[in-house]
Amino acid sequence: MSDTFISTKPIPVRERLIMALDVPSIPEAQALVEELGDAVVFYKVGMELFMSGDYFAFIEWLKARNKKVFVDLKFFDIPATVGRAIKALSSKGVDLATIHGNDSIMEAAAQAKGDLKVLAVTALTSLDRGDLDDLGFQCDVKQLVLSRAKRALQIGCDGIVSSGLEVSMIREELGQKLLVITPGIRPVDNREDDDQKRAVSVEQAIQNGADYLVVGRPIRDAADRKAMAEKIQSQIAALFV
Repeated sequence: MSDTFISTKPIPVRERLIMALDVPSIPEAQALVEELGDAVVFYKVGMELFMSGDYFAFIEWLKARNKKVFVDLKFFDIPATVGRAIKALSSKGVDLATIHGNDSIMEAAAQAKGDLKVLAVTALTSLDRGDLDDLGFQCDVKQLVLSRAKRALQIGCDGIVSSGLEVSMIREELGQKLLVITPGIRPVDNREDDDQKRAVSVEQAIQNGADYLVVGRPIRDAADRKAMAEKIQSQIAALFV
């Protein structure tokens, strides 16, 4: 693989790893953050923790420890509601947030975001061709992702969430203009019970042009979590030498 598409954005290398805090409770999330220490700088807090209570107090707890925060709630509602939600979130010190939906929803979020960077979801990495057929999307997955990426850029979103399988295509078409956050990173082959159907390795995602990698289960389920996080940090750093 050519390194043509490797990110040229001035992002500190150790911030390119985003740890997904996909755990049931705030105390478990706090314990995981403390266990990982300086091995992880950036954290994704999603719907599971939102439903556990004290979500915003936990964000403040993370920010007090100089961590960066990615709010992954995939806001999807009427445009005015999404705009107000993004405006409220922009006052919380959050760094990244996801939205879903059509052009008018993206426009409302882009207009209200302030310093918050808004990311449009393209196609969830848990979906494959059969799932998209069931949802009524008859186009090719890659064309769906590229279409949404182009619209997000035109409308004023800061970036997108995309499988690493489509990132090189996005970079070829749009260059380095958008932030690309890639979930579904797997340092080893997928297990049979893995719900990420379009996963890629660390090296493949970075070489394809991802700016940030979201990693959850491989770190969370490791025997030595901090060592696994540092291993992934080393894999990322080696590609930016």
